[in-house]
Order: sequence, then C-alpha cells, then structure tokens
Amino acid sequence: MLPRIPEWYVAMVALFKLGALPMPATTLLTPGDIEYRINRAEAVIAITDGENAAKVEQAAGGCAGLKYLLATGEDRRGWLSYERMVADGSSALEGVEPTHSDDPLLIYFTSGTVGYPKMVLHTQASCAIGHVLTAKYWHDLKPTDLHWTLSDTGWAKAAYGKLFGQWTLGATVMQHDARGRFDAPMTLRMLERYGVTSFCAPPTAFRMMVLEDLKQYDLSGLRHCTGAGEPLNPEVMKQWEDGTGLTIYDGYGQTETVLLVGNYRCMPVRPGSMGKPIPGFTIGIVDDEGNEVPVGEEGQIAVKVKPERPLGLFQEYWRDDEGMERSFVGDWYLTGDKAYKDEDGYHWFVGRADDVIISAGYRIGPFEVESALIEHPAVAESAVVASPDAVRGEIVKAFVILAPDYVPSDELVLSIQDHVRSTTAPYKYPRSVEFVTDLPKTVSGKIRRVELREMELERSRAS
Repeated sequence: MLPRIPEWYVAMVALFKLGALPMPATTLLTPGDIEYRINRAEAVIAITDGENAAKVEQAAGGCAGLKYLLATGEDRRGWLSYERMVADGSSALEGVEPTHSDDPLLIYFTSGTVGYPKMVLHTQASCAIGHVLTAKYWHDLKPTDLHWTLSDTGWAKAAYGKLFGQWTLGATVMQHDARGRFDAPMTLRMLERYGVTSFCAPPTAFRMMVLEDLKQYDLSGLRHCTGAGEPLNPEVMKQWEDGTGLTIYDGYGQTETVLLVGNYRCMPVRPGSMGKPIPGFTIGIVDDEGNEVPVGEEGQIAVKVKPERPLGLFQEYWRDDEGMERSFVGDWYLTGDKAYKDEDGYHWFVGRADDVIISAGYRIGPFEVESALIEHPAVAESAVVASPDAVRGEIVKAFVILAPDYVPSDELVLSIQDHVRSTTAPYKYPRSVEFVTDLPKTVSGKIRRVELREMELERSRAS
C-alpha cells in the first residue's frame, strides 16, 4: 500500500522475483478495509509509507497472521525500515528459484454486488505476459515512447499501464507522485514539460482537462492518447481533438483481464464505441445462459474460454467457488457488463449487468457502502445505486430510511456522508443522499435496485 513512488516498483518487482504474491492496495483504504484484506488473504507482511503506517497499525491488532511491518521513510518502532534494509542488502539475489508462467503473480481485490471485495488471482502469464497485448495494440508503444498512465498503484490500471507490457516493449514509464484531488492544469503542464508521447487516463480526467484552454500548452510531443475505466463521452473526445489534434482511443477491460475491446490506430474510431476485440481474444455478446445474441441486441460481454483459455484472463476468484460458478457459464467467462455489437463488429457499452457502480473509474460495490451506512445511528435501512453525473460518469447515490426520532436535514446528510468517509475508503461515500419512507422490494424482501437506477436515469434525462 504505497503511493506513486519508486519504492512501489522495487517492492512489486522484488516480490515477483521471489515468487511471493503482492496484493496492491490504494492508500485510500481505511483500517477496516486493510484488516479485511489482510485476513481474507492471510497476508504475512504489510508494506506502506510513513503517511499510511498508522492505519496499518490500527488494523494489525485484528490480524493474527500478520508477521512483519515494513515502511519507507522515518524509522518507526516495531517496523522494518525499507531504507535500512536496502542499504544493508546484497546486490545479488541468491537461493531463489526461477518462476514459471503458470505460477501465481498477484492478487487484486475487486468490488462485487454481493458481499465484500473478491480476490482476483493472476498468474505470471495472464498478467505479466498478457499485458503485452494491452501495450502493443492499444497503447501502440515503441521503444522510443515515454508512457504515462494516470492510476493509483492499488488499482489494476497500474498493471495495465505502469508495469508489464510497457517495459517488455522497451518503452519508458513515467510515474508522478500526485496526491489529493486531480489537478487538470498540473497534469497538462507535466505532459508538456516531460514530453510524454503516450498518455492514458480515465474519462473523468479528460472531462476535466477539456475545461482548460488546451491550446496554451505545448503538447507537440504527445502522439497517442487512450482512455478506459468508464464509458467515454463523444463530446469529450471532440473537445480533446479540437484542442490537441489527437484522438482518444477508448478501451475496455477488467481487473480480471487485460484489455479486451479497444480502438486502435489501424482502424477508424467511432466516437462512443469501445471498439473491437483485441487480437488473441474471442469476445461474444451473450445472454445469461451463454448463448450469443443477434447483432444489435444487448447482452453480456463474454470471453470465450473453450476450447482454449486465452492468455490474459485471470486464473480464478481465489477462495470463492460461488463467484467462479456465477462467472463461468458454458464456453464463456461473463464479465457482468452489458453491451451490443453493430453490424461492423464495433462494440457499444450499455452498463453493468449487476449493481456495481463505476464512478470516476473506481469500482464500488453497493454492499460495502450500505454496510457503512447502516452503522450510522440515523439509518434504519438503505439502498445504494449509481446516479448519472456529467463529470464522474456515475456517482454513489444513497436512498435512506431514517430510524425513529430522526428527521431529514442538510446537517444529517453531511453527518451520514462524513460517517461513510471515515468508515470505508473516501471515494465510496454517497455524494447524493435522498431520504425516503420505503424502498422497492421483491416478494422475498430483496431490494430492487434496478428500479432506483431507472428512476435516477429518468430524472437525469428530464433535467
């Protein structure tokens, strides 16, 4: 759990070489998030920086299997010093067996609709070798390129754009230790100052950058731009092209995969489309039973896994047999995302097949937010859904039934929001809270989030 600093690269590569499994984590995690991840994976060592060490210490009391604490920066009592260990260490790596392509490589936690985040296990081949496809065909990288992917080190986007494929192709990777809110002018100055040639960012970042006067920046070194993490608006693509002369090549992939569908320099871009499948993958649009649907009809984006499993697909949801059964149907891995394919083979994103919210590129499971909400004394019941937003694509919207003796107020909204911020990662807090007297439910008592999502969509269209 390190910020965007060089020590993150050292730790990751060292763990890969040892055959140990890193579980990259965002520094936005709370002590509760950290404790869950450490216990779920039975982690034995936590690596972080001085700024985040206190959160790990707070979580460590509930983690019986955690044996070692390692931190960068100033010495801390009870912690191993990164700087001291590097200074005292040998320059030769001895007594370590070479890793194999089918060995486990790393674990990412990814949010789901039901329960807490799942563990996505990648092998050396599926991630380290698989992302060569991402870098070669989507990022269009060459040894002369300087590539910059905007991503926290704790997200799978870092594997997409900061580690594997870029280095394998000989490109240089840029890392900027940015913290706090996204700063559009600073990002544009960095592109200009360092002569970045290939740039990948979430659509939210592009939406904020096009609000600046792009022509005042010298971006003549920039030759290729890509975007992923959420749907990219055609209007933003047009504004970026008007200001820079460059097309944004949208792409689609998951924590569980490498890039699956994308726009490439070798074919015309249709604004708003995810593009076409990347070489090496057979992508289908299927129904819930795994049957391909006709052209133009909505269905789930699916990856063909039989008769041969493609390079770049995760190994398994570790310790989650039910998750595997839900996601693998017949010859297909079901992504949980809905799209349709046109007559020319271009794919068009529709939305999540489940209830996962994608806000500014972050995947947020409603269960995690609802679990935090219910801990507030004023909340009797809640339902969390995605609500359309012009900048973030979607925001977290909470419908709340109040406990007795509480009345709606702006102060109560702020109290609830602050509570969620302090209980779980800050990016998960509900930016909109609506107090209601009841929630739509099925006969069996399950909340019908689909009704609430549709209501939010209708409100958005009406406004």
